[in-house]
Amino acid sequence: HVFFHTLIMDNKKAFDGDSRQNGYNDVMTTKSEFEKMMQSMYDKGYVLVRIHDVAYEVDDPETGGKKMVWGDIMLPPGKTAFVLSQDDVNYYEYMNGDGFAKDIIVGPNGKPMNEMVMEDGSVSVGAYDLIPILDEFIEKHPDFSYRGAKGIIAVTGYNGVFGYRTDPSYEGKNPNIEADRQKVREVAQCLRDDGWELASHSWGHRNYGKIPFAELEADNQKWQDYVG
Repeated sequence: HVFFHTLIMDNKKAFDGDSRQNGYNDVMTTKSEFEKMMQSMYDKGYVLVRIHDVAYEVDDPETGGKKMVWGDIMLPPGKTAFVLSQDDVNYYEYMNGDGFAKDIIVGPNGKPMNEMVMEDGSVSVGAYDLIPILDEFIEKHPDFSYRGAKGIIAVTGYNGVFGYRTDPSYEGKNPNIEADRQKVREVAQCLRDDGWELASHSWGHRNYGKIPFAELEADNQKWQDYVG
């Protein structure tokens, strides 16, 4: 399992000496680093699979509930299966001006693409984050993806989703909130159609292993209501 956050597209803006640069250096990946990693993994025989190719849920007749069973991944000798995920695909407000994409859109070709604010203030559409960059790599190397597998996109909710300020806390602040919510639905379906899986990263970026169960339940309910 290899995981990333939102990719840094402009290193100069991300590492400009402000209070956030050390955090970016610790937990973020640049575009060039990501491309080198994917090429290295491809050269070493790694193949991207869906997490539900590894294991999946079935009915358990003994208990009347559910159980997990191993999948049957069929790769040639010398190949190694791996799962990829990207967390916090929300394009948070604090990232503005720091060299990241601003959102995900449905591109002119019907595939997920990004918008990014350029130096002159204009907005450019292109491969400005992991999703379209990996799509392009798989187009060149189709054997890097097992049966069209992509990755898992995990989102929070407190700043909205995919770069759109859709949370109820933005009502009255974002005049386009209903239109943006519809855009998020369209982007989510576009991602699914493209082979990506969607997941919760909690609503408030909470550590579910360390908070009281009641807080976990409340946070998860917010995610279900405002994101799911």
